[in-house]
Amino acid sequence: MPTAITNLEALEPAFSITSQALSVPEDLPGLDASKLLITHSTDLKELPPPEKLVFGQTMTDHMLIMDFSPETGWSVPVIKPYAPLQLDPACSVFHYTPALFEGMKAFLDPFGQPRLFRPDLNMRRMSTSADRVALPHFDENELLKLIKKLVSLEVRWIPKIPGYSLYIRPTMIGTRPAIGVAASTHACLYVICSPAGPYFTTGYKPVSLWAEQDAVRSWPGGTGAYKLGINYAPCFKPQREAALKGYQQILWILGENQQITEVGQMNFFAVFKRDDGAYDVVTPLLDGTILPGVTRNSVLALVRAEGETSPLAEFQTAHKLYAHERQLTLPELQEMADKGRLVEAFGVGTAAIICPIGRVGYQDKPTGATHEIYAPEYKTGLGPLSTVLLESIVAIQEGRIEFEGWSQTINM
Repeated sequence: MPTAITNLEALEPAFSITSQALSVPEDLPGLDASKLLITHSTDLKELPPPEKLVFGQTMTDHMLIMDFSPETGWSVPVIKPYAPLQLDPACSVFHYTPALFEGMKAFLDPFGQPRLFRPDLNMRRMSTSADRVALPHFDENELLKLIKKLVSLEVRWIPKIPGYSLYIRPTMIGTRPAIGVAASTHACLYVICSPAGPYFTTGYKPVSLWAEQDAVRSWPGGTGAYKLGINYAPCFKPQREAALKGYQQILWILGENQQITEVGQMNFFAVFKRDDGAYDVVTPLLDGTILPGVTRNSVLALVRAEGETSPLAEFQTAHKLYAHERQLTLPELQEMADKGRLVEAFGVGTAAIICPIGRVGYQDKPTGATHEIYAPEYKTGLGPLSTVLLESIVAIQEGRIEFEGWSQTINM
């Protein structure tokens, strides 16, 4: 049997709740999916042509919403027609940014049933993010039940085409209507959905990265390990500056030893070849500066899986795989490329699943000169390992193969 980790308590620390200081008092109502109220839209939108979809720009007919107050606890959850929020201008979210979100996808299996990919990890991470910014605790299982109900209601929005999905954005914001500097005692938790096509519409094309050594995405003791809105806005300006240099994305570097952290908003992987033909699959260690991505966790589990039922069993017969979570530096990446040991590099995340990396530009600090690290080129754009990883993950997501219960069917 495969040795992939399925026990949530054995997962990375950032998937575990370490504090319940802001848990809902027992005498207040908690989040309860059984109380869900549904108001159906009477004016359903026309479905856009799948080939015209732009990521995140088309919303479905309905949304899920609920509020928390210290007087009444969690409100009755409601699914209603998609509409703007009404918020007080003094709300905490506008001033001190207690805001977090998740990114999930629903897929159609061969029988037309919608499925979610490892949603328990998203719920666990969302809960830890809420705890980090002192927002109220919610029951992960109850929220997942509500999300499944929303997806079942919006199933017509999932294109019946391989590679397409319904992107799901659970969001939680602090809504305390006061501008005093304090934790938000009130919150709004809502979920919206958007149909999504393949990240690479015309085939996989390796991206170029600028290794950013001045601006910092995250730092020890900070919030890089949590999916908070505040982590994203400071990245926009460096991203724009990288584009002006001719690079599509940023490779975030930390510290004097030039430690690699993330690529854009994705987790970073590099594959190095050993003398015996085996592959070392390396990704930065979760040290508090790295977001514990669901796709990252899935890649590591697939690489570590053993036995005939492993989706990578055939690949493993040609190249033994060794997964490593450790510090990885820019000089090491340069050295491995120079020695011809860099097989491939890629980013992983919910939106793209796998994004191949073609080159990394960086500035040599002592001289100011610009150098570039080149990854090998492949005809399809994807390297040998990322190809089978992508095929395996998509097959699991779409229910064409079963692995460790990762793909959960939503009953209609």
